[in-house]
Amino acid sequence: MTQTQPKEGFNLSKWALDHPALTRYLLLVLMALGFAAYFQLGQDEDPPFTFRAMVVRTNWPGATAQQVAEQVTDKIERTLQEVPYADKIRSYSKPGESQIIFQIKDSSKASDVAGVWYAVRKKVGDMRHTLPGGIQGPFFNDDFGDVYGVIYALEADGFNYAELKTFADDVRQQLLRVPDVSKVELFGAQDEILFIEISQKRLAQLGLDLNQVLAQLGQQNAVESAGAVQTPLDVVQVRVAGQFQVVEQLRAMPIRGTGYGAGTSAGGNQLRLGDIAEIKRGYVDPPTVKVHHQGKEVIGLGVSMVKGGDIIALGKSLSKLSDSVKLSLPAGIKLVQIQDQPTAVASSVNEFVKVLIEAVAIVLAVSFISLGLHKRPGHHPLWKRWYIDMRPGLVVGITIPLVLGMTFLAMWYWGIGLHKISLGSLIIALGLLVDDAIIAVEMMVRKMEEGYDKVRAATFAYEITAMPMLTGTLITAVGFLPIGLAKSTTGEYTFAIFAVTVIALVLSWIVSVYFVPYLGTLLLKPPPGRPKTATAPLGGSEENAVASVGVNILPPHVQEVASGQDSPHEMFDSPFYNVFRKTVNWCVQHRWITIGSTVLIFALGIVGMGKVQQQFFPDSSRPEIMVDIWFPEGTSFAANEATAKRVEQRLMQETGVTTVSTWVGSGVPRFYLPLDQVFPQTNVSQLIVLAKDLKVRESLRVKLPALLATEFPRGSGPREAFAQWAPGAVSGAVPRGGH
Repeated sequence: MTQTQPKEGFNLSKWALDHPALTRYLLLVLMALGFAAYFQLGQDEDPPFTFRAMVVRTNWPGATAQQVAEQVTDKIERTLQEVPYADKIRSYSKPGESQIIFQIKDSSKASDVAGVWYAVRKKVGDMRHTLPGGIQGPFFNDDFGDVYGVIYALEADGFNYAELKTFADDVRQQLLRVPDVSKVELFGAQDEILFIEISQKRLAQLGLDLNQVLAQLGQQNAVESAGAVQTPLDVVQVRVAGQFQVVEQLRAMPIRGTGYGAGTSAGGNQLRLGDIAEIKRGYVDPPTVKVHHQGKEVIGLGVSMVKGGDIIALGKSLSKLSDSVKLSLPAGIKLVQIQDQPTAVASSVNEFVKVLIEAVAIVLAVSFISLGLHKRPGHHPLWKRWYIDMRPGLVVGITIPLVLGMTFLAMWYWGIGLHKISLGSLIIALGLLVDDAIIAVEMMVRKMEEGYDKVRAATFAYEITAMPMLTGTLITAVGFLPIGLAKSTTGEYTFAIFAVTVIALVLSWIVSVYFVPYLGTLLLKPPPGRPKTATAPLGGSEENAVASVGVNILPPHVQEVASGQDSPHEMFDSPFYNVFRKTVNWCVQHRWITIGSTVLIFALGIVGMGKVQQQFFPDSSRPEIMVDIWFPEGTSFAANEATAKRVEQRLMQETGVTTVSTWVGSGVPRFYLPLDQVFPQTNVSQLIVLAKDLKVRESLRVKLPALLATEFPRGSGPREAFAQWAPGAVSGAVPRGGH
């Protein structure tokens, strides 16, 4: 039989064996660095993602919807059409308000998005002079990427909104000092104002004009520069006193009468504002947004993490801070947590570790059996007829943590964190990264059984299998290339599938040709019946390898090679391979049947693929259910809040419901990346119903639509917030129910 001759050229496996100290050093250092890099990787629920949508809102008090559409919305839309990468423009014109959702193309680079938003602000600012006088804005909102993964609620008994907001601001300052916190937003805080209520009848009796009273208020409370006094040493600012500091000063403000009203005193008489008006403290009425938690009005605090941060470490830091904050708050004020994304991410990471351990155990079991199962020569009882050599499987087992450690190190270097996409990619790669190592170990074992010593068997494996393994690795990596080259939001979101898989596959090839031969020479043993001192000259032929150990003590098939006889199947003369060989021969002899069967199976696969449900995201594993309550346009905030209170009270009575949180007049903040955002408007409320577990969530998801449709026919039924969503799609940034 013609034997494969060694190839001339650089042999990486031989180089690794010639420098064992360096190889051993790299093995230990790379594994240690990979282990350390794992704990340095950013951890989040979803990969970093750039939203390509902006909301332009303009207020025009007193204008009709038609006037807003013609004089405000249309002009801004025409300007937005000139912005680079402009794709879709959706507008909603309501009485006194214009809202435009501007979306740029998915093909735009993430690095260009900030420049596009700057161009929007500049172009709209340049044309603002063409808009009607009296408008407020335009206001721009492009912070759609902020995910408030941790949300707290500050609830109080015996404190008003103003006092509660003081404590909320203090808690916010403490939260901002926590590492990896990017932003802390307050939700549901009510701005305090002073109401001055004057009776028109009273004004008429006193001969006063309302505009005159307002003008005097403005003059008294004005902040004006009164100049400065130059001294030889200092410059002293001169300030005019008189601004109102307390409510009593406002009540005591003198109002000058005109002297021509019936029942008034002589012209020019001064009255106090408190004599003609009722002055009281209050809050903006109607409110813009209110937040309820378990039926109580609260102030929400949303915490957003910096890009690339570690959400699990952030959760631990916030937990320690919240414990200290709770101790510092006065009696009657409590800090409770509404959303806890770190727990969800920790569960995902723990699930990955669990799956990783299971996969490693399965791979090791298969490797131990497939590479180490041997039949004892002679006649033995059934339970002694076979034995397993653990050493080949152990070599493969060592490569798994080594490749994973090097992959974590590469992920840290290129800024790829741990999230649902990268974790899924690692699980996919786990079944592929051991292929090259198994091939290299199997080739070494086979050549040692043929009479090669360990060093020659290791270098021979590189000569014969290195390039085919590299080719197969690259072909597999190319299969993920469309994801890496996709110029879309979907490609950006799923890029880690391509990056992590390719990194793991390429590193697995490097490990199989550099470290596996070294590990093989340490752990593998020659087969029984072969002298342990036998060696074969590196780079020599098989005849030289045989001559170095003696023909008489080699296995029969090697003796046939040495004597020039042909042994066509060498080590593959077992019953299994004989059956397999007959099957292959039959397929070759009946090639048209084989080809037809292959085409038929392929066609059936295409048909079956059409029956498979298609969705970008799998069903959510989070326990929340979102309930949207929509009312007709023009519904008052008070009516909205009244119905929202009834709904939340009803949901709190359901078995298995842990908490109910409500945003009245707006949708909930984006506490989960795929969550559709609902913009503030008086005719909408959104509730977060937290179920006890997934089983309870599913039962509620089936039960609640009929229940709410019966008891609250004006509101919508619940929806599962995370069932299906395409990142960057219009639904991720467009309010539903807009007009």
